[in-house]
Amino acid sequence: MTAHTFDLVILGGGSGGYAAALRAAELGKSVALIEKDKVGGTCLHRGCIPTKALLHAAEVAENVRGAASVGISATLEGIDPAGVRAYREGIVAKKFKGLEGLVKARGITVVAGEGRLDGERTVRVGDDLYTGTDVVLATGSYSRSLPGLEIGGRILTSEQALTLDEIPQRVLILGGGVIGVEFASVWRAFGAEVTIIEALDHLVPNEDIALSKGLERAFRRRGITQSLGIRFQSATQTDSAVTVTLENGTELSADYLLVAVGRGPATAELGFEEAGIAMERGFVVTDPELRTSVPHVWAVGDIVPGLQLAHRGFLQGIAVAERIAGLSPAIVPEAQIPKVTYCSPEVASVGLTEAGAIAEHGSEAVVAYEYNLAGNGKSEIIGTGGLVKVVRLKDGPVIGVHLLGDRVGELITEGQLAVAWEAHPEDIAPLIHAHPTQSEALGEAFLALAGKPLHAL
Repeated sequence: MTAHTFDLVILGGGSGGYAAALRAAELGKSVALIEKDKVGGTCLHRGCIPTKALLHAAEVAENVRGAASVGISATLEGIDPAGVRAYREGIVAKKFKGLEGLVKARGITVVAGEGRLDGERTVRVGDDLYTGTDVVLATGSYSRSLPGLEIGGRILTSEQALTLDEIPQRVLILGGGVIGVEFASVWRAFGAEVTIIEALDHLVPNEDIALSKGLERAFRRRGITQSLGIRFQSATQTDSAVTVTLENGTELSADYLLVAVGRGPATAELGFEEAGIAMERGFVVTDPELRTSVPHVWAVGDIVPGLQLAHRGFLQGIAVAERIAGLSPAIVPEAQIPKVTYCSPEVASVGLTEAGAIAEHGSEAVVAYEYNLAGNGKSEIIGTGGLVKVVRLKDGPVIGVHLLGDRVGELITEGQLAVAWEAHPEDIAPLIHAHPTQSEALGEAFLALAGKPLHAL
């Protein structure tokens, strides 16, 4: 048995873990980063980056199909799964190499192996013990399933879907949240018949209802079938197909079933509870500054209740590293963390939905405005529909920004600034949005809420 001592020991090398490692090293701390797979975690290797590469390939396919509408002669001869896979893996490999270089340059010790908390501030990896003045738990998440629904064969999670070496002719997707609608968008662009099964009444049910309904309309136009408000009952499979039965007796068959019902915290059998860490439904309980119930043990990312987003993990990892170093970074409320769903059209939001704002402040105190992208020149040029919705307090600040349309994810940072800085529409209205850009649509909404609409009645 060999003992090692560091200022900071981090269990998990995903978004939150490696962000904490980089920032702590920058602040002069000695850091051990323990990762059982590859630094970068799910986001880099099996999540954000490879899925967005797939979505870009899908966008290219759709652009080729629609090329004649802009006077370009082009023909889509087909989708080459091997070529798409090589493109996707190339992107991941390049980003991984860059991250490895950053970690090495900061002098961070990377420990390859499966770690387990062994006492309050010690992580065991095989026969080695890594003790830190502080420990950060950043073990990430896993793809959930439903009781009685076995993953395997033609029943896939997103991880297996990424590695498919074929384009399905027909696919069922269980779950209409972020992962479900993104894969629906990809497979439809690649030519598959897609059906989404969502137990709740709307797609992306955590978003403002205007975005949910708008996405449903856009998906219907794309030929994506939706079964909403009816629960899953069971699934059976053969060598060539999978059949899903819903609670109302409806049966649906396809080549594959993608299970996209969310992600759970990866905390089981890691020694957390034995070390005295307070847990709740598998998540690690922390205070607002991300301290656990055990002194000098912190938690970040998907194992902390809240939004399961890579950039939330980055933010939390950086904040914890700074607190350990004696700094006092601000606590960022969950409502100020932007969300983007990268289907076509994209969905992006920050702050309160209109319904959430009314529930919190009362209907008389809330004002909302929607601007249709049909009035935006750049959106017309790139061929996207959608909307911008801004929610404010009456005579008060902007408290929610909600966007639907291709490429609108690039606009959400302005929405985040408006919400986080408690800006009034009257503060933003004098600022100029470059023409022609999609950002003008957001500017139009601010203008309207300030009482001086320009391109809207």
